[in-house]
Amino acid sequence: MTATTTITSEAPATAPPWTPEELTDRLRAVSAARYHDRHPFNVRMHDGDLTPEEVRRWIANRFHYQRHIPVKDALVLAKFDDPALRRGWLRRIRDHDGERDGEGGIERWLRLGEAAGLSREQLLDSSRVLPGVRLAVDGYVNFCRLSPALDAVAASLTELSAPDLMRTRIAAFEQRYPWIDTAGLDYFRTRVGQGGRDGREALGLVLTWARTREEQERAVAALAFKCDVLWSLLDAVDRGPGEAG
Repeated sequence: MTATTTITSEAPATAPPWTPEELTDRLRAVSAARYHDRHPFNVRMHDGDLTPEEVRRWIANRFHYQRHIPVKDALVLAKFDDPALRRGWLRRIRDHDGERDGEGGIERWLRLGEAAGLSREQLLDSSRVLPGVRLAVDGYVNFCRLSPALDAVAASLTELSAPDLMRTRIAAFEQRYPWIDTAGLDYFRTRVGQGGRDGREALGLVLTWARTREEQERAVAALAFKCDVLWSLLDAVDRGPGEAG
């Protein structure tokens, strides 16, 4: 006999939709409760309690996520029928890939690694990526590949919380990790503005597209899933190489 799982909504099918303000509050509540700024590894990072090896392990494994951001954004962009939406979302890919070699967020992350004592070859060598990190990133990319545009865009709403995290991180690295050249922190500085802009843009799309309660609940669930991805990534980094054993 084959077991089946039934997924039920928290509200009846006839439940009225939330107002835009109510949906916004619910989305922000997800981030407030589940964003990875609360993860013990991030807390230790910002308290200055990580060893150099732990910092480097985080930089190297988080790079696996960073290099897949433009990949997931290309998958999201391909779901849009409106050329204006595609042009707008394309900016996100340019932000990470740059207009030319030596530019963009991925390049700035490579420079962060160099500032922390990692070579570009070490960062680009994906064989060093922890299994749990690989699983989390693959899960997010596949979610954006297979989900409707609403869900994929809603998952990106962790960007609403990114600016505050970046400000905290910049201060922590400048004050508590003086062995890292501050020029390597340019990725974080750039994302303060980019993350806020992208989060507002994505929120506007979600509020426009999610008209029924079912669609709104899907948007909230997508954001919760993305929070779980980021949390799981840090779980793997916190455990370190021993997780595979």
